[in-house]
Formats: sequence, C-alpha cells, structure tokens
Amino acid sequence: MYKRNLPHKGMNQRLLLLFLVLHSSLFTLVSCGSHQTNNEGEQGDTIPMRYARNLTMVRYSDRTEVFIRNPWDTTAILHRYILVSEERKLASSLPGTLVRTPLRRAGIFTAVHCGLVKELGCESAIRGICEIEYIHIPSIRKAVKEGRVANFGNAMEPSIEGIMDVQPDALLISPFENSGGYGRVERLGIPIIECADYMEFSPLARAEWMKFYGLLFGQYERADSLFRAVESRYMALRDEANKVQRRPTLIAEKPYSGVWYVPGGESAMGILYRDAGADYLFSDRKKSGSLALSVEAVYEVAQKADIWIIKYNQPTPLTLKQIRSDFPSFAHFRSFQSGRVYGCNLDTSRFYEETPYHPDRLLADLVRIIHPNLGIQNKKQYFYALE
Repeated sequence: MYKRNLPHKGMNQRLLLLFLVLHSSLFTLVSCGSHQTNNEGEQGDTIPMRYARNLTMVRYSDRTEVFIRNPWDTTAILHRYILVSEERKLASSLPGTLVRTPLRRAGIFTAVHCGLVKELGCESAIRGICEIEYIHIPSIRKAVKEGRVANFGNAMEPSIEGIMDVQPDALLISPFENSGGYGRVERLGIPIIECADYMEFSPLARAEWMKFYGLLFGQYERADSLFRAVESRYMALRDEANKVQRRPTLIAEKPYSGVWYVPGGESAMGILYRDAGADYLFSDRKKSGSLALSVEAVYEVAQKADIWIIKYNQPTPLTLKQIRSDFPSFAHFRSFQSGRVYGCNLDTSRFYEETPYHPDRLLADLVRIIHPNLGIQNKKQYFYALE
C-alpha cells in the first residue's frame, strides 16, 4: 500500500513543517491541475473532478494513476492505483497497486457498489458479494441462489475459500479508520479497491466517484454521462426548492438506547435537508458525521419542528402508534399532531443501494415532502407518511 513515510523525530522543526506543507499541497496540486508531471517528467491529463476532494485520477499514454487521499489524515495518501488495460505492458514498474482493467471478475463487499456496477451495465462482472441480506437487487439475489455469484458471507470476516474459488480480478471494500488492514484477505495478493467514497463531504462529491468505478469496469464515458445527469437534476431541484420564502423546520431520526443520533449540519443528510429547502434544526452543528446527543437535548428542539423524518430498521413498518407507545411524550410534537412524520424502512427499501449515487432521487423525495406545493414528481419514494 502506498502511504506517507514521516520524517524521524530528530529532524529540525522547520524542516518538518516544510515537509508537511509540501506534502499536504501535493494532493491539491494534483487535484486542481489540468496536467500532472510525474518524477520521470512524463506529463498526464488530470480527469476533472467538480466535487470530490479525496479522489484524483491522471491519464497517461499507457495507464491511469488514481490517488485516494486518506479521509482520516488528509496529509497522506490512502492508496495509489495503477490502472492498466489487460493487453498493455508498462515500460517501468511504478509504486502502487497494479489493477488490470476492465474488471471482469469482481468481488464486491457492499450493496451500494453492486447497484452502481449493475447500472453501469457490468452486472456480469459481479462474481462474489458479501451480506446478501442487505442486497435487494432481484437479479443479484437470483444469481446467488443459482450459484452464478458467490456469497462471501460477512464483510468483516469474508470466506477466504469462497474468494479463492472465484479468483476475482479485484475486491471492492469499504475502508475504516484504524481498521488494522484486511487480514487474510490482504495476503491473497488480489488488488483491494478501497471504496472511501462514503467519506466525501457532500452528496454530489460521493456520487462523482462513479467516474472511478467506471474506469475500473471499462465504462468511464457511461459513468461520466450518468454523473452529469445526476448533477443536473440535483442542481435544478435545489434551485427550485430554495426559491420558496418559508423553510419548514425539520428534525431527524429517533432515540436508540437512550441516545439520539442526528446528522451533523455538514453531513450528507444535513446538506440534503438544506438543499431540499428545509430549516434543519441542527444545521449549526458543523460536523460531517452524526451527533450523539441526549434525548433531552433533542427533545427541546424536536417538539416544535414542522417535519420529522426517521430512517429505521425493522421487519414491519413503523407507525405513529408504535412511537406513541415507545415515547409517550413525543405524541405532543408539532409534527406528530399535524401528521408530518415520515419514515424510511431500511430493511425493505433500496435506500442504501441507490441514493449514494443518485442523490437527485433522494433530494426529489425530500422536496416532495418538505414543499408538497411545488408538485415535484418522483418515481422513487423512500420516505412515506407514517400511518
């Protein structure tokens, strides 16, 4: 794995500061420049990225180099990939993980990437998956049942034997902070594609990573065209929603085990609520992840919110009656009284399979709820008013 090597502790403090400044500037220069020159003086063309901060791709005559910035240490590179077509030989060896493209036999550990690969027209390249219980795509479930696609089991402890039987060209895996690597999977010698897109700062930034996956599966033009369509619809919806004069107040989620986790103001959902024309009541908390708050702290704010939106996991639909039973005092909420409580059952919905690369669909759904008078039509409805 291509990672930063820090200077030794005895280095002069000024030199250390200079080293860190130059190193942190490298990714910005690579990301912003239309051309990139490597150590041998060879010039490549940087693929334009409008939103993604942690992904840089540079095309050379014989390869494409991909740099993934470490989202947990933005002065470091998490991984460097050298994408080379099957028939081409490299003139010299380069640091990084060599990946032969297009991928024809891929092991995909996440439902969201299965959905994207299918949409790119490369479903036949999916040869192994993890955690089929989270995959709602009928054709993939059928392929697993018929033995055409292997189920590697738990993504944290996948079946090594199953992976070896499939012999994939690469494995698409979501990295985690301080995970300690990938254990036995890492020792198989199969290229590991670290899908760090979920750590991007905005919905469109994450969606833009589809260009990288398009390169991997030989469908860059299709991925680029798809992203342009997603971006165009997202921006049109955002502009329409933000023309309204009144922004209804909104609160999200519900307590679990005495803690109320709500999206931070700079999280993907926080940005979506804002772009959908809502006054999200925790938008002032400038955090990109979730906020773990006490029930009492959220209650003071939530009781006056116009709209309440909840994502949940359970076999049966969530109802207002169940909320009243679990939290009797919540029945006094303004949203509860007006019938503006909406839920998305993650057990049955394709929310996680579709919305990361189609934030436009989710935005349309939110605008439909927050500003029904705009008459936004949306085939995909993830949230429904609770009975």
